[in-house]
Amino acid sequence: MFPEYRELITDLKGRDPHFTRLFHRHNELDQAIKNMELGVTPAGGMAIEQLKKEKLLLKDQLYVILRKAAAN
Repeated sequence: MFPEYRELITDLKGRDPHFTRLFHRHNELDQAIKNMELGVTPAGGMAIEQLKKEKLLLKDQLYVILRKAAAN
C-alpha cells in the first residue's frame, strides 16, 4: 500500500500513534478479508463487503495523513 510513501509510513508508524492504529487496523482487515474469501473463516458476502468498505475508508484516511505529512 502506497509504495511511494514507504519511508514516510515507517516514520509515521514510529511517531504517530493514530496513524499506527489506522495502519494496523487496515492490515487486520486485509487479512480477515483474505481469510473469508479463501474460506478459512466462514462469512457471507455481506460481511466481506462491509469489511471492504471499512478497509477502503481506512485507506482514504491514511492517504490524507500521508499527503499532509509529505507536504510538510
